Amino acid sequence: MRHHSGHIEVICGSMFSGKTEELIRRVRRAEYARQNIQIFKPDIDTRYAAKSVASHSGQTATAHPIKQAADIVRLLKPETTVVAIDEVQFLDKEIVPVVETLANKGIRVICAGLDLDFRAEPFGSIPALMSIAEEVTKLRAICVICGDVACRSQRLVNGQPARYDDPVIMIGAQEAYEARCRQHFSVPGKPGFRLEP
Repeated sequence: MRHHSGHIEVICGSMFSGKTEELIRRVRRAEYARQNIQIFKPDIDTRYAAKSVASHSGQTATAHPIKQAADIVRLLKPETTVVAIDEVQFLDKEIVPVVETLANKGIRVICAGLDLDFRAEPFGSIPALMSIAEEVTKLRAICVICGDVACRSQRLVNGQPARYDDPVIMIGAQEAYEARCRQHFSVPGKPGFRLEP
C-alpha cells in the first residue's frame, strides 16, 4: 500500500516518557494495514539487544543497527513505505536531509528521540527534525522525586547529578538516569542567567 504523500512524525521527550513504546505502537498499526516497514537504530544503543528497538516496558521490534544516517538510504528496500528511526538524536547531522528525502519520495518517516540531553540542552538533530516535521508529539514522564510531570533526564554518577562538563553521550537506563521535573532537575557547573531576588 503506497501513501499519497510522505511525511515526517517526531516523537520526543525525556527518558522514561514512552517514546520507543509510541514508535512501536505506530509501527504495529502500520503492520496491521499491511504496509512495508523498516526500523533503524544507532548501533551504539545496545542496552537491550543489538538488532531490535526495545521500550523500558519490554516491548520490542526488529531493527537494523546503523552507524550513520546514510546507511538508511543504503539499506532501504524499494517496497518500503514506512521508515521508523529510534534514538535519532545519536545519528549524525545528515539524518535531517535523509529524512526529508525519504518523505519527499512518499515515505512516512517516524523518528523518536530525546529532545534534551542530560544538561537540558537541545539534543543533536532533534530541533531541526521537529522544525521540518508535519507532526510532533512531545511526551512527558513522571518525576521520581515529587510525582509531577517530568520533562528532563537527570543523569546520575554515583547517585549524584552529573556535572555539566561530563560527556554528552552516555548510553544507559534506570541505573544512570531518572526522569525529573524542572524543579528537581540540576546540573552542577551549568552556566546560566540568574534573576536577582
